[in-house]
Amino acid sequence: MPNRQTAAESPESRQRVLLVTGLLGAGKTTALRVLEDLGWETIDNFPIRMLGQLIGKPAETAEGLRPPLAIGFDSRTRGFDPHAIIDRVKRLADRTDLEVSTLFLDCSGQELERRYNETRRRHPLAADMPAASGIAAERELMEPLRRWADMVIVTTDMSTNDLQQQVRERFAPVSDQGMTITVSSFGFSRGMPPVADLVFDMRFLDNPHWVESLRPLTGKDEAVGAHIRQDPAFDTAFAQMRDLLLTLIPRYEAQGKAYVHIAFGCTGGRHRSVFTAEQIGEALRRAGYAPTLHHRNLGSRAANIVEGGGNRP
Repeated sequence: MPNRQTAAESPESRQRVLLVTGLLGAGKTTALRVLEDLGWETIDNFPIRMLGQLIGKPAETAEGLRPPLAIGFDSRTRGFDPHAIIDRVKRLADRTDLEVSTLFLDCSGQELERRYNETRRRHPLAADMPAASGIAAERELMEPLRRWADMVIVTTDMSTNDLQQQVRERFAPVSDQGMTITVSSFGFSRGMPPVADLVFDMRFLDNPHWVESLRPLTGKDEAVGAHIRQDPAFDTAFAQMRDLLLTLIPRYEAQGKAYVHIAFGCTGGRHRSVFTAEQIGEALRRAGYAPTLHHRNLGSRAANIVEGGGNRP
């Protein structure tokens, strides 16, 4: 007689349990808030020694399905022991009714120091020492969990919005709404976008910044667009980028990718990248997609030093 998979063993009926941990200040609270928005039940600062009791008999909804559960904890937990936590979670992962995974949020010590100084908070493990000492002690304490975690997100170069997007991409439920496409612009002089899937460098085009009348304008202004279009390289390059994207996007969809972020960069992020992103967004709309546009540095001040010095290169 053939073996039949029980309901508890069916992947569709297994409850998802995500442990969210990492260095203090690396973004655990932000990640849990996004998970809550995505429909997860979330608990923060949970005493991990009680994990078995919490998941002993998961509550079921009226439909008989158990909602995914995200549990946040960190080094402040009383009696914190990474090796004991790993052993405890391994036992839970052996259960056929659970799908258990761990997300670790990491960040460079220098950036964590900056965040603590900015908020004027004292690191819980620093006592009367500098924040750097507490961060170093915590990193050593948390290292076994970092090595063991299923997923690691390094937030050093991420804004809050960047981290939110990363969490959505990894944990948003699969829907029939199709892939979410974001088209953005940015300035290389102000840092690369940390979570872009495709990045196009538009610095080969003539820079409107060096035309005095265009400098205070942006890539959304008609005069700036006309100037960029006059560059002999624009039409050919734009057509090639558009055709490449229209080839890649259906392939990403076929692979089940829920999000794709296409970023266009120029020096300051106000002219060439903005105009190209707007034009690509329009081309994608004509092709039947509904991209979201985001211009990271549109409101930044136009400055010669940002564009590469006081004289036109």
